[in-house]
Amino acid sequence: MSLLEILPLLWFGVIGLGVFMYVLLDGFVLGIGILSGVAHGEHERDVMMNSVAPIWDGNETWLVLGGTALLAAFPPAYTVLLPALYLPLSLMLIALIFRGVAFEFRFKAERKLGWNLAFNLGSIVAAFCQGVTLGAIVQGINADGAQYVGGAFDWLSGFTLLTGLALVAGYALLGATWVVMKTSGMLQQRAFGWSRVLLSAVIVFMALVSLYVPFLDGDYAQRWFGFPHMLLMAPFPIATVAVSYFLYRSVARRHEYWPFLLSLGMFAVGYGGLAASFWPHIIPPNLTIWNAASPPETQIFLGVGLAILLPFILFYTGWSYWVFRGKVTRDMGYH
Repeated sequence: MSLLEILPLLWFGVIGLGVFMYVLLDGFVLGIGILSGVAHGEHERDVMMNSVAPIWDGNETWLVLGGTALLAAFPPAYTVLLPALYLPLSLMLIALIFRGVAFEFRFKAERKLGWNLAFNLGSIVAAFCQGVTLGAIVQGINADGAQYVGGAFDWLSGFTLLTGLALVAGYALLGATWVVMKTSGMLQQRAFGWSRVLLSAVIVFMALVSLYVPFLDGDYAQRWFGFPHMLLMAPFPIATVAVSYFLYRSVARRHEYWPFLLSLGMFAVGYGGLAASFWPHIIPPNLTIWNAASPPETQIFLGVGLAILLPFILFYTGWSYWVFRGKVTRDMGYH
């Protein structure tokens, strides 16, 4: 392969890594916010929020990395995505701001109800908008080259609403299994119950999305059901069933660490299945990673900076999670 073909692949991998790390790491924090609405009193909310207090704001680094890499390495894709998804992306950012402000001010407020609602609703809306955005990309965006030619609400469909709800349930599952891993006592037992219910919901949503995707486009149907493509796609549903089974067993047997790790694995399998569905497009159905790529000189220049920056991000992320490992209680936290 030539350099012109290899560089877009590398940058596509960087963007995929950034988005994937954000989904995993900020996903369970958003899940904590979603589940805070069903917590029993301020004590449980304090413990749940203390479990992510030292690490939550660093997770947005991966979102910034993915967005910046998309703008620099695939500018046509960025110029199509922004107007096509302006409304859900704007709503997501507003919800993340509400979530962040509520997280900081809730610990200092005497009356916590308003901040609790902002944290809970901000997390739900942000998760839902991220799911809608993902669904809109998968179903395809109407573009003429690097020009978006659709309407302001083309992103809104039954499929995007389904993926929005699916991601809310998925993030809530990550949050529940995180609480299982980081807490003890009655809250942990309640989190086991949340995990069991949410796992069932996630399995149903994944099945519905999987059945829906092939009917969005003929190319998707050929890839999933046509021979020999279906042989290459078969590992994804098989892996989903296997991970779901072991996740259910780990929750039923009250394991503390395996539920969270297997929940991450379920996200990885689902993420891989969706990516495989529209490969090699970065924006289906017209923009591929090659015809949307910036000039090689730009990608090489940016790659030098990324090679310096990425190890620091990985080290900081790993170190912060290592330092703040272990169980948490209500009186633990940085506030």
